[in-house]
Amino acid sequence: MSPIPKVTVEVGQHVKAGDILFFDKKRPAIQYAAPVSGVVKEVKRAEKRSIAEVIIEADAEMQSREYDLSSVDMDNSEALVAFLLDAGLWPLLRQRPFDMVPNPDEKPTNIFVSSFDTSPLAPNANVLVQGEEQAFQKGLDVLAKLTDGKVFLSMDAAAEETPSSAFLNATNVEHCWFTGAHPAGNVGVQMHHTAPVEPGTSNWYIDIQSLLVFGRLFISGTYNTSRIIAITGNALKEPYYAKTYQGAKIKDFIPELDRANINAVANATTKDAAIRIISGDVLTGNQIEEESYIGFFDNQLTIIPEGNYYEPFGWLVPQKSRPSLSNTFPGTLVGLDQYEIDTNMHGEPRAFVVTGQYEKVLPMDIYPQHLMKAILANDIEKMEGLGILELGEEDIALCEYVCTSKQPLQSILREGLEELRKQSM
Repeated sequence: MSPIPKVTVEVGQHVKAGDILFFDKKRPAIQYAAPVSGVVKEVKRAEKRSIAEVIIEADAEMQSREYDLSSVDMDNSEALVAFLLDAGLWPLLRQRPFDMVPNPDEKPTNIFVSSFDTSPLAPNANVLVQGEEQAFQKGLDVLAKLTDGKVFLSMDAAAEETPSSAFLNATNVEHCWFTGAHPAGNVGVQMHHTAPVEPGTSNWYIDIQSLLVFGRLFISGTYNTSRIIAITGNALKEPYYAKTYQGAKIKDFIPELDRANINAVANATTKDAAIRIISGDVLTGNQIEEESYIGFFDNQLTIIPEGNYYEPFGWLVPQKSRPSLSNTFPGTLVGLDQYEIDTNMHGEPRAFVVTGQYEKVLPMDIYPQHLMKAILANDIEKMEGLGILELGEEDIALCEYVCTSKQPLQSILREGLEELRKQSM
């Protein structure tokens, strides 16, 4: 949001789940709701008095704002949009192009929901919808009223486990089956092979747990952001699932960390080895502290060792096997059954050279390296022609991971998207 959002609550004020906390000054109809009921303890500000956090001390027993569902005309898309905006549900939707909250004055060409996630250590979608089948279907019914096109439900054709009945028996959708390694579960890849974004059009999408918030509200009339979080990473003794609420404080449910395991992995010399806590997965998540909170859309925490060690001579001397697209390491020849990951980049940023690596990990008809260079050159016409409208950061995260030049491709892409968005306003 830009400029600074307008906060509508005060410190010490009690709010219910669903009460509006702040809104976008440029698009004031888009309002953000409290995920839980409780007392507003603090409004933290960052640079130029921007809003960093609105902290709520949650009630022991949740109270929800009351909604008059009888007044909602489900067959009137404009009335439905107005209700979603007023209820604070709208920010749960996202759109391509620009990977942002959609404009409520526009209609999407199609809407996508992915029933599987191929990102590292992502939670099992069957677990997320277990016992919530009715809410999931109700959420799909609401989405179908927002578009004149189709609602696509993406399915995993290579899943080892049979998809939940919530996915297999879903109605008001068109099932699309995908197979392959990551990023096959990314909605951007699914759009590209089903109904690509073209100039003048937009596709919307929503994740499973956000869709459940839609469904619960239209079934029970309550704003319920409860969600399941996967606590993962090789710095833990055992990964597990935790049930909490959107935006929860992570310190409250992270268990004692396996320091011995961290020492072994990170080659640390101190007993209290450093760890990194990531809201999201290791490819696209954000680094946070134990006193911080889960990201708005995140349903996963990843805890891994810090790679704060130095390898003398780098690749010039034999090293242990590690994932690589080159033949520098023996792991590419014999394969890797297991690899203990940490945050070490094994190198520093260097000249942006053409390697052909990006195309090997991006299953889209796009030339990502040429696109990145067009963004750096601020060539708007070439950026659009090379397919920037179809991409979000998650789609090129693997490109960044394999990049020989160690370029921050996700940041570069966001700069290009923002520049193109300004030009189109």
